[in-house]
Amino acid sequence: MIVHLEDAADPRVSDYVSLTDVQLRKVKEPAEGLYIAESPKVVRRALAAGHEPRSFFLAEKRLPEVQDVLEAHPDVPAFVGTGAMLEEITGINLHRGAMAAMHRPAALHVPSLLAGARRVAVLENISDHTNIGAIFRSAAALGIDAVLISPSCGDPLYRRSIRVSMGAVFQVPWARLPLWPAGLDLLHEAGFTTAALALEPDSLTILELAARKDAKLALILGSEGNGLSAETLAGAGHTVMIPMFAGVDSLNVAAASAVAFFATTPDGAAGRLEA
Repeated sequence: MIVHLEDAADPRVSDYVSLTDVQLRKVKEPAEGLYIAESPKVVRRALAAGHEPRSFFLAEKRLPEVQDVLEAHPDVPAFVGTGAMLEEITGINLHRGAMAAMHRPAALHVPSLLAGARRVAVLENISDHTNIGAIFRSAAALGIDAVLISPSCGDPLYRRSIRVSMGAVFQVPWARLPLWPAGLDLLHEAGFTTAALALEPDSLTILELAARKDAKLALILGSEGNGLSAETLAGAGHTVMIPMFAGVDSLNVAAASAVAFFATTPDGAAGRLEA
C-alpha cells in the first residue's frame, strides 16, 4: 500500500523521526517492539528471516528496486517521499533510499539456543553498535552457532548494528542473558568450555585453545574500554590471548572476535594458521 508523503510532520511516519538520537532509539525501539532495517538488501534479509514489517519508508527513485517486496506485503504501508523530505524526517541522509520499521521477533530462550550449538560467542557489556555489528558479521561468516549478550550489552537490532553486520544479525540466533556473570553457569551446565579473551599471565594462546578441540566452546569477549570483568575472568574455565607483534598489546574487539572465531573452527583452521 503506497502512501505518497506530502508533509514531513505526517504522524504516520513517527517510527522514522530523528534516527540520529541514539538515546531516543534505545528507549523507543525495544519499548515499542520495533527495530529499523536500513537499505534494500538488509530489508530483504530481515524479511527472509521471517521478520514482519510494520511499514516501509522509501525514496521515490527506489520504488522499482523494491516493487516485488511491496507486492508481497500489500497491506503494509509504504511511505514514499523525496530524498529531501525523508532526510527532514529522519535527520540523516538516506543515501540507501529504503528503510523498514520491523516488528521485533520474540526473544529466544537461552537453554534452547544452547541445546544444538557447538560454538557460541558471549558479549559482555559491549556498547559500540559498530563493533556488535562487525562481530555478528564475523560470527555468521565463520560458523558461530549462537551469540549471547550480557544484560548491559548494546542492542544487536539497533540500526547501526544491523547495517554494519549486513543483516548477519538475522542469520545468527542470539539471546540476552538475564543475569551476568551468573549466566556462565548456564554455559557450564550445557557442557561448554568457557574461554575468556584476556591478557592474563596464565592465558592460553588462541592456537593452544584450538588444539584442545573442545566439543563445545564459548568464546567470551569484553567491552571496548575495560575488557572483561574480574568476576567473569574468575568464573571462566580459561583465559585466552591472541599473540601480538610490534609492541601492540591487543586488537579491537571486533577484529579479535574474527581471529578467535577463525582459529577455533572445527575444520582445522588453527592448523592452517600454523602453516
